[in-house]
Amino acid sequence: MADPEDLAFEALADGTRRRILRLLSERGECTASEIAEAITSVGRTTVSSHLRVLRVANLVDERRDGRFRHYSIARKPAEDMVDFLRGLYQGSLAALRDRAEQHAPPEQSEAAKWAESS
Repeated sequence: MADPEDLAFEALADGTRRRILRLLSERGECTASEIAEAITSVGRTTVSSHLRVLRVANLVDERRDGRFRHYSIARKPAEDMVDFLRGLYQGSLAALRDRAEQHAPPEQSEAAKWAESS
């Protein structure tokens, strides 16, 4: 069985799926037909395939109402991915700051700064 994190990142690797997620983030919930009407670069069958990939990756929730399927962003997995990426970047930024501080010239004392400005 594939790692859920791997499935999520593989799903996000496709531009059409990212557009679908962007649409859902703007509208909240859409039927498959509404999504297919908004994503004009591919056909309805392809949109359905992308929705299935997003659903298997737990990035979207599906709610059935009669013959309609309504899709929305699954909040918890999305928050987990944001936390993961934030952790990567915060760690990188902290390491960069530490390296910069190690190579920075020593701070002058307030007295030395005052003496130079006089």
